Amino acid sequence: MFSRAALLSAQRPLSVVATRTAAAAASPASGAVERRQRPEHPGKVRLGFIPEEWFQFFYNKTGVTGPYTFGVGLLTYLCSKEIYVMEHEYYSGLSLGIMAIIAVKKLGPAVAKWADGEIDKIEGEWKQGREAELKVLTDAIEAEKKEQWRADGALLLMDAKKENIALQLEAAFRERAMNVYTEVKRRLDYQVECRHVERRLGQKHMVNWIVANVLSSISPQQEKETLNKCIGDLSALALRVKSA
Repeated sequence: MFSRAALLSAQRPLSVVATRTAAAAASPASGAVERRQRPEHPGKVRLGFIPEEWFQFFYNKTGVTGPYTFGVGLLTYLCSKEIYVMEHEYYSGLSLGIMAIIAVKKLGPAVAKWADGEIDKIEGEWKQGREAELKVLTDAIEAEKKEQWRADGALLLMDAKKENIALQLEAAFRERAMNVYTEVKRRLDYQVECRHVERRLGQKHMVNWIVANVLSSISPQQEKETLNKCIGDLSALALRVKSA
């Protein structure tokens, strides 16, 4: 355990450091220059477990030596008031702290590399799943567009079928109209032919009746005289032809 003298001797340089820190904080130009000299490194840690942001916070409030002064003063206060008793657990904690720091320094990069690899692997799987889902959705959209195109084609096909049916109905109507025309013409031709046959039969019957009546009215003597007259007319006609 620290003695009072040791604590007082330790507090003297700390008071000097605190005075210098206050003077540095009192001069904003020097503090700004000092803060500018220490660049920020987000994501890093100091002493194996203290985040860099905490140090930056203390740098902005108290200057560069503020965190160290605060840490040493806090440890001094805890030890002087015997809030933290240095018994065997203290050394166990100290050894555990040293082991933890060594583990962080030695195993930290390997564990960090492994953790980063696992994170990259998980992110890759997520990205692959997202890309697969996007591909599935894109294929679904393309399939839907193709189905819409097919639906439009089905409408066009239906219109073509309707037009084809209309043409077939028109062809059937024309065929039936032609059949009606042919049948009507055939019947009319039949009636005309019947009238022609009746006329011919009537003419033939009339001619035969007239000839029969004329022949029945001519006597044998008139027939002989008519025949002799015809022969004489033919003879005179032959002499006239010869003389000509």
